[in-house]
Amino acid sequence: MTTTRTEPALTEERIQLLRADFPILAEQPAGVPLVYLDSGATSQQPRQVLEAEWAFRTQRNAAVHRGAHTLAALATVDYEEARERIARFVGARPTQISWAMNATDALNTVALSLAEANRAAADGGSATDPTLRIREGDEIVVTEAEHHANLLPWQRLADETGARLRWVEVDDDGVWSADALLALITERTRVVAVAHVSNVTGQIAPVERIVAAAHAVGALVVLDACQSVPHRPVDLGALGVDAAAFSSHKMLGPGGIGVLYLSEALGAALPPARVGGSMITTVTMTEREYLPAPQKFEAGTQPVASIVGLAAAVDYLEAVGMAAIERHEVALGERLAAGAVTIPGVRLVGPRPGSERAGLASVVVDGVHAHDVGQVLDAAGIAARVGHHCAQPLHRRLGVAATTRASTYLYTTDDEVDRFLDALSGVRAYFGAV
Repeated sequence: MTTTRTEPALTEERIQLLRADFPILAEQPAGVPLVYLDSGATSQQPRQVLEAEWAFRTQRNAAVHRGAHTLAALATVDYEEARERIARFVGARPTQISWAMNATDALNTVALSLAEANRAAADGGSATDPTLRIREGDEIVVTEAEHHANLLPWQRLADETGARLRWVEVDDDGVWSADALLALITERTRVVAVAHVSNVTGQIAPVERIVAAAHAVGALVVLDACQSVPHRPVDLGALGVDAAAFSSHKMLGPGGIGVLYLSEALGAALPPARVGGSMITTVTMTEREYLPAPQKFEAGTQPVASIVGLAAAVDYLEAVGMAAIERHEVALGERLAAGAVTIPGVRLVGPRPGSERAGLASVVVDGVHAHDVGQVLDAAGIAARVGHHCAQPLHRRLGVAATTRASTYLYTTDDEVDRFLDALSGVRAYFGAV
């Protein structure tokens, strides 16, 4: 992220101007004005992104890196320029940015590629880079708060390699200790995989400390950046992580496209998890030679229009200013947390008010299932997320099946947060729980 200029704050007046770019925010799907507080699941798209996709589909649509005609050449230029803009946005070189279907796919790619490297070594193949070797007795470290997308790939890799999956537990609020996580990192650790920002609690991981501890023992650091890259300045190169993943649809972009970041060293060492067209130099009936990263991780035809849309989303975020977005959302997160703890019968999950947290808050309403909470909110025009948010181990530890989550973005206003808190305060009475 290269935002260095002074960024004007997201004042109420400026937010209202931005909201005019998002047609869906004027809709009334429940018959009342929409309050969209589910951006942690999927953000909305501004006109600029929709128009960029439409322009590509109607003026440039062609297969990239193939064909000798002008349209294919223009499409290829758009495609590679998008890679350059997204790389710049996260402090990377274009060669470090590969396309994936989404962040889940990107995280699976890393784990599957590591498994492939270790299978090749076990089968007597060519010498595997020592940094990729995971053997019985080695360890993979995660947290109990991980999204399933950053847990299941590592569970499976541990099963396949004989490694042991270790995790730092959360406390009664759903918060894990950085010191406890660092204490798990030993000479046996091969991979540390954490979310930069928890999608349930809003807890922010101390990435620099984790990278320093992991690299000191030769372990890789994989970052789930789905809830950080869209919401705050993130420089993956400066953080020093080996791999990271984030999704377009959570950062104003279209669905169906995600980003896999790999350090230069890891990108060169990892074998591809998927093979096929568009990622090779030569193929015979018995042999194949792959292109270097990033193309070797991009088998098959890519969703070019969506990639162009993602680049337009990055342009939009940069124009608003990532530091300004972060300040705005941190204030909204604090407003959510501080308001939630004052409501009788409502339990806030995650860091306490006044602690560092992102712009979201999850709550449990005593005596009322989260799905029923969601129905009351929906009747008030408030779109919030209910369920386990793909983090069942965390919810099991908290002793609840589901929580209700309000997540904000650059278009969220103070008034919308207050409307959520007001509706939340009436839920227990509505169901006769008081």
